[in-house]
Formats: sequence, structure tokens, C-alpha cells
Amino acid sequence: MNTSVSIVEDNRGTREELTKLFSRAAGISFLRAYGSGEEAVAGIPKEPPQVAVVDINLPGISGIECVSQLKRLCPEMQVLMLTTYEETELIFSSLRAGANGYLLKNMPAEEIVQAVGDVRAGGAPMSLQIARKVVAHFHQSAKAPGDMGQLTPRENEILQLLAKGCLYKEIASQLGISMSTVRTHIHSVYEKLHVQSRTEAVVKFLRKN
Repeated sequence: MNTSVSIVEDNRGTREELTKLFSRAAGISFLRAYGSGEEAVAGIPKEPPQVAVVDINLPGISGIECVSQLKRLCPEMQVLMLTTYEETELIFSSLRAGANGYLLKNMPAEEIVQAVGDVRAGGAPMSLQIARKVVAHFHQSAKAPGDMGQLTPRENEILQLLAKGCLYKEIASQLGISMSTVRTHIHSVYEKLHVQSRTEAVVKFLRKN
């Protein structure tokens, strides 16, 4: 039985390459390609694939927010992130949003196709580098536990936005506060959770929630 696939990728060249890859691959039924998260959120629920392959760095809403919205609209659909980004906070934010796997674009084409079959079968495919980062950061997060209960409502709000992959300027805009205030709150979060970076803070937040 073929697995139906749609892709969400803003780069035209990459979008065309993926379209050719999935259109020709055995066991794949290619549906559509979307150039933005907004297009995907509007179009995919009308023709939901079994697997959506989504880039992170999209214009407008991010790939992570796109996945979050799509999983609410199409909860049975499996999602593979396909990206150049290896930052740990983006990996965890993607998984928290509902992604079922995380692949790097430099993977061989046949492995990307195989990952589609794997995720359809209930697996959680990840590039080797990504899997190592996940394991390493869960080991690191077992250090000083920190105390989420010490965070103020505003600090919790900012930490949630960090976990979604928002940049400082995006947090400031969404909350109607200055960049300086965002940095002050984040510094306080780091102290209360006994962490040194955004990545460690997000990992502890995800483990707690």
C-alpha cells in the first residue's frame, strides 16, 4: 500500500527536488507541495496526506508553528521535519509541536524515502546526529533539577515561547515588552533553573511538561 505524502518547503529548488523524489519513489503517492506554512494549514486539511514533510525555516509562520496547527487539524497525520538546523532547542520544539521524526537535508535521498515508510509504520526516524543530540541533552538535563515552581507567570510564559522556537524579538512583540525586559526575564529563568543556556532551559521545560 502506497503512503501519501505532501511537502511544505519554501525554497523553490528544494521543493522541486523533493517533488521529483517522492513522485518517482516506489511505495509513495505524492499529493502536493506547499510553499509556506499558511498555504499548508489552509490546504492540507482538505487533502490530508498520511505523512507531511515540513521544513522549519518557513516565511510567515515557522515550520514548528505550522506543525502545531496541522496536528490539531489532522491528528492522525505523521510529520517529518526535514531541515538544515541541528540546534537542540529546535529539535525539542519540533517534537513538542507534534513532529514524529527529524531529518537533515543532507541525508541520502533513499534514506529520506525510507524514513517516510518508517514513520508511517509507527517509527520515529531521526538523522544520526540528531539522535545523538537528543540522548546527550537528556543526559545533561539530569544534573541540577532546578525548580519550575519558582518561575513567575511571566517567566513561564516566556519559557513556553522559547520552547516553541520563538526568537527574542518575537517574544517581545507577542508580549508587548522590550527586548531588554525579555533578556532580564530569561536571565532570571536561567538562575532559577540552574541552567546556562536556552537549550538547557527548554529541555527542562519539556521534561517537566
